Amino acid sequence: MSEKIVVPVLGESITEATVAKWLKKTGDAVEADEPIVELETDKVNLEVPSPITGVLTEINSQDGSTVEVGALLGSVSENGSAKVIPAEKKEEPKQVKETPSENNVIQLDTNKKEPQIFEEEKQETKKPKPLVLTEEVVPSPAPVRENRNDTLSPAVRKIVTENNIDIGLVQGSGKNGQVLKGDLISLMGANPKPSERKIQYGQEERIKMTRLRQTIAKRLKQAQENAALLTTFNEVDMANIMEMRKENQQDFQSRYAIKLGFMSFFVKACVVALKHFPAVNAEIDGDEIIYKNYYNISFAVGTDKGLVVPVLRNADELSFADIEKNIKDISEKARDGKLTIEDLQGGTFTISNGGVYGSMLSTPILNLPQSGVLGMHNIVERPVVVDGEIKIRPIMYLALSYDHRIIDGKESVSFLKMIKENLEDPRRLFLDI
Repeated sequence: MSEKIVVPVLGESITEATVAKWLKKTGDAVEADEPIVELETDKVNLEVPSPITGVLTEINSQDGSTVEVGALLGSVSENGSAKVIPAEKKEEPKQVKETPSENNVIQLDTNKKEPQIFEEEKQETKKPKPLVLTEEVVPSPAPVRENRNDTLSPAVRKIVTENNIDIGLVQGSGKNGQVLKGDLISLMGANPKPSERKIQYGQEERIKMTRLRQTIAKRLKQAQENAALLTTFNEVDMANIMEMRKENQQDFQSRYAIKLGFMSFFVKACVVALKHFPAVNAEIDGDEIIYKNYYNISFAVGTDKGLVVPVLRNADELSFADIEKNIKDISEKARDGKLTIEDLQGGTFTISNGGVYGSMLSTPILNLPQSGVLGMHNIVERPVVVDGEIKIRPIMYLALSYDHRIIDGKESVSFLKMIKENLEDPRRLFLDI
């Protein structure tokens, strides 16, 4: 009996996929529901399981090929014969015979392809030699290695110290190999070697874009072409949030078994602002505006395969602890490549945290069909004026990119200002004001 392996239904609006890699080879034994081939879609990777227990007898779609929903990937047979890997023979202990040589080397039997074993490594296998009285020879003392730094002129020593030069790697042209100032100047003017990547792959390397990367490129270009993109900026003093986290971190972790991060504050602040400015939580559909009365916050996660934007659903109904737990779980799924189509659909507003990579300021791009995206950045201590005095405060720059077709400048600026106010006085988030 043979069962076909076909491309499953991939999700809404997804009709084709790419065969990323086969996890089994023809002739391999497989168990029912065991992952057998990995597919890459526009949004996520998914594993197709074996329909029955048996042997993979046929592969119809090779790695890298494009397949549509319902297409034949391969076949599994219950009566197929699996590849049998012969058991390794247990080798007999190798006989070692001693043959005289100038270097006192113990060699293995020449019929056995084994490395030679030197006396220093196997001294215990040799019998002690009888003592032979000879004329006493006093070994000459080991030559004292001259410290090259002692022979350097003051000018050369200064250059070596300031530039942290390993003098042992410099070939001196002076008397007895002394390093001169000209040697160091020549060293600084030497051309660097080509990069390891250039040496390995040549002048250029051409690789086909993954399906995920193609989709990212297409959607970002669509956002630029189809939306009236505009970005407004503000800054937020993070001192109060940092102090609140410091004071309550231990109690929060002991009670909820999760660390209190920054993202829960930003999600809460965004939800408050979205409720006051519903146009930022809306989208355009033809000549209509769809106002969303639910708050699904998308957040960007960088992975080895590219950027994905999973969704935190019903964020307005979640506590700080629930937000932190959900973000942690979804982020781990993203990095492990275990996101589902459902994890990526239904977002109404996006938060992008470029600050974790050290970004000071950026203009985030929309995640269509959404109309707004908030960019977080790194926290830097900066001098600011507080009550007429210059003080050092932890400042983060915020950026709000929005679709100017449905969000006016006044709304966007007021929206970002409300986020700033709630972050600088986080007690407002608990009082819902």
